[in-house]
Amino acid sequence: MIVGVLEVEVFIPYSRSIKEKRHIVKSIKDKVKSKFNVSVAELDYYDAWQRSKLGFACLNSNVNYINSQLLEILKFLEEDRRFEITQHRISWF
Repeated sequence: MIVGVLEVEVFIPYSRSIKEKRHIVKSIKDKVKSKFNVSVAELDYYDAWQRSKLGFACLNSNVNYINSQLLEILKFLEEDRRFEITQHRISWF
């Protein structure tokens, strides 16, 4: 089995509080979980009100499947106008 991980740092320009940021992050996590059936977690910047780092993990025996899933997630995130992706990284374990 291979685990693919997509790490994404986002900037949320219209967030004015931690509460607003958490609402947006929760929405992102829920949408990606339901659409792609992957594990999602907030990894960093818990107390920053305009930044977040999210991790998405996919498990499969086919590297090509994992890579295509993670790229689809990245494309899905790029279409969301509530935030900007500042960095991303894909890793396999």
